[in-house]
Amino acid sequence: MVKRQKRNTTKKPVSKADKKDSPEARKISASTHYETCSEQLSPFGGTLALIKFIDLIKFEEIFEQAYHKPKREPKPGNYKMVMGILMLIFIGFNRIAHFAYIRTDPMLCGFFGVVSLPVVSTFWRYVNSLGINQSNSLLKIMSILRERVWQQCRLNYSKIHIDIDTTVETLYGNQQGGRKGHNTKHRGKKGYRPMLCFIEETREYMSGKLRRGVTVGGKECASFVKTIKHRLPGCVKTVVVRADGEFLSSKSIAALIEEGYDFIVGNKQCEPDFDPQAWYRPWRAEEKEYNSCVFKPFGWKVACRFVVMRVLKKPVEHEQLPLFEDDRYIYRIFCTSLKGKAHEVIAEYDKRADVENLIGEAKREGLDAIPSTKFKNNYAWFQLVMLAYNIWRYMKMLAQVSTQKEQGGNCDTAHDGFKGIVDNTIRIARLKLLFIAAKVPFHNNKTTVKYSIHDARTPAMMHFLKFLDKARNKVRPWIEGSLWPCRFALNTV
Repeated sequence: MVKRQKRNTTKKPVSKADKKDSPEARKISASTHYETCSEQLSPFGGTLALIKFIDLIKFEEIFEQAYHKPKREPKPGNYKMVMGILMLIFIGFNRIAHFAYIRTDPMLCGFFGVVSLPVVSTFWRYVNSLGINQSNSLLKIMSILRERVWQQCRLNYSKIHIDIDTTVETLYGNQQGGRKGHNTKHRGKKGYRPMLCFIEETREYMSGKLRRGVTVGGKECASFVKTIKHRLPGCVKTVVVRADGEFLSSKSIAALIEEGYDFIVGNKQCEPDFDPQAWYRPWRAEEKEYNSCVFKPFGWKVACRFVVMRVLKKPVEHEQLPLFEDDRYIYRIFCTSLKGKAHEVIAEYDKRADVENLIGEAKREGLDAIPSTKFKNNYAWFQLVMLAYNIWRYMKMLAQVSTQKEQGGNCDTAHDGFKGIVDNTIRIARLKLLFIAAKVPFHNNKTTVKYSIHDARTPAMMHFLKFLDKARNKVRPWIEGSLWPCRFALNTV
């Protein structure tokens, strides 16, 4: 006997989600009512994380002891003026005139304790008072900041790779120091030719300077190499310097050897004599051959090792074959102090290619914005932009650390929104860390910052803020002395 049952008798599963906080559907049309509110709102809710970061690493303490104050003393003070410019660049505006758009933002005004920020002309006058002395002091600030952040993130690199390169900033006016030089995108236009070096392990800016738009010389390269040791954290013992052919000269190589650095420098001038019987292929499937020799170029005091890679040119139909064997190959020659095999040394140099991405990102952040016709003002602006660039780099590093598993417990998966943020560009990091809408109410004589529970980024932001608060309540690692000793010690109370 077959029993008949009613159809669709399966019970509907009960949702375990919290319906109390679930958003309701909204309908917005052209006839939707609109009005204003009395509460303060900010599109830069992530600025609170920056404020906590500044307190965590005691940035004001670093600034007051390391900054070389200009002759002009602004009424708000040097610290507030510099912090205002840094926050402008941090938010994403790269021109002083853009202060007009953030003058009344409640997050920024709350940090400075004012109703509105000073007018644009106040910041213009302050930038006009900056010069080379302020630029050098900003480099010192970055060196101290680097050590503190590395200790806060528990970084202990005994060996680092430093990538040095130059770039071009095209000028469209009569700025001082502008010269016509190598400029592939805008041929015939004047420009600056700044020099920058980055640390590969953390992808942060280490040192550099703004230069006239001429090719860098050997004497200038040598003096720049000698300044690297003044920027290294206390844990670093070994340095590998990688640079292109502009830095190959007897003076620069002698400076690298004198400082005790390992180096790999591209070659554009020397013609070493390689043994024709010593060519080898590490991989048979690839038509790449490698060789090495010890060669002393004319005018050099010491002989150096040169490594080379050659690739067979692809023949073109109806083209006359070259007369000499060397004309059949494309050569890549490097001067190095490393002792590994030739193909390993060249593979080590090829990792330097990422520096082009870092320079491009820095130029988009404001390096291409030339604020003044005076070279000294632009010289200081260059370091301000790179300081803001490094602050973004450190914010991403701390956000990544906050997602790691804590000792004795696991990090909730709801707070993993910042995983992989170190590899994101600053443009993407702004969408995760900064551009979060916030309400800034004032109630019971207390200011509060509130984030929407319906924003998918809020759980990660709340977890990051708690992580910063927890770190602020502990003894700072550079004061505790549990890690490597700091090279740049300040007079702390």
